[in-house]
Amino acid sequence: MKSKSIAVLAAGVVLLMVSGPLFAHHGGAQYDAQHPVTITGTVTEYMFTNPHVQIHFDVKDEKGSVEKWVAETASPQRLFSFGWNAKTLKIGDKITVTGAQLKDGNKIVSIIKLTGGNAPVLTQGSTQ
Repeated sequence: MKSKSIAVLAAGVVLLMVSGPLFAHHGGAQYDAQHPVTITGTVTEYMFTNPHVQIHFDVKDEKGSVEKWVAETASPQRLFSFGWNAKTLKIGDKITVTGAQLKDGNKIVSIIKLTGGNAPVLTQGSTQ
């Protein structure tokens, strides 16, 4: 009986250890939501896959240099209900994204609003 209790306890500990990163993944602490950025660029890749849809796009800075950005949003299942699918954006589409950028300065944003191409407008309510 004692060994069975230890096995159950050990399984519970392992389950908690494995599930910890899943909860951390969905936190927004890595993004600077207090200082959103708005950028306009050209889609270079559109990944309509789990766990989060990613939109890669090129943005020209004030000097004319191209910066590569990534915009992340909700899962494909969530976006389906807002009229999005795997063909919503195309390479070459012009988009404007307002989002919370990573605090470490990497050019990755969590979408607050996205407009452009022939895509239905995404807002924060549809992207969480």
